[in-house]
Amino acid sequence: MSDLQSPPVSAILQENPVVAVLRARHAREYAPVIDALVRGGVRSIELTLSTDGVFDFLPDIKRQFGADAEIGVGTVTSGDQAAQALDGGADYLVTPAMVTDVIRAAVAAGVPVFPGGLTPTELLTGMQAGATAVKLFPASTVGPGYIGQLRGPFPDMRVIPSGGIGIDDAADWIAAGALAVSLGGPLLRDAFSGGDLAALTARARQLSSVVADAVQARGAR
Repeated sequence: MSDLQSPPVSAILQENPVVAVLRARHAREYAPVIDALVRGGVRSIELTLSTDGVFDFLPDIKRQFGADAEIGVGTVTSGDQAAQALDGGADYLVTPAMVTDVIRAAVAAGVPVFPGGLTPTELLTGMQAGATAVKLFPASTVGPGYIGQLRGPFPDMRVIPSGGIGIDDAADWIAAGALAVSLGGPLLRDAFSGGDLAALTARARQLSSVVADAVQARGAR
């Protein structure tokens, strides 16, 4: 679908195709929540730039969790932000819209990139620019069947749905052909407002199990 050499999907995301999207008031709040997620088996962590202090705390978070998780930066909307994230050691980049400057920066650095789009034109633009996979956003507005519709003209398109996906419907997206699923609020819930982090670990473990079963069932078909 692209003449460019797309950065490959990481081994971590292949092992457990779940991305946890973290939004907090400040990046200093991230570490305990990341620890709870990793304990539950969710090891692809997206730190969003809608949170203050991400670039300041990214190197420390990488040092603390880099051996057990991949730490990406999301809500990247410019080439300058992409450069800062890559300089800070981001393992992957995510955009909320189809920002080709970000895709180019990631591809040049050999870092996976998941640009966001909704229409076939936007998603194809991302794949042709060298994206590792495209983020279908906001996914809940179209539903899992949309992936099947995309697969008609674009059978090789790699899609990660994000936005409005819950633990209960994650399996439907995997069954429909999603490369992975991306969850924020439905997984995190009250984790950044004093919520029970052991409960977050339990939700992460439940989600990991649901997705693993769906991947196995899809492979058996």
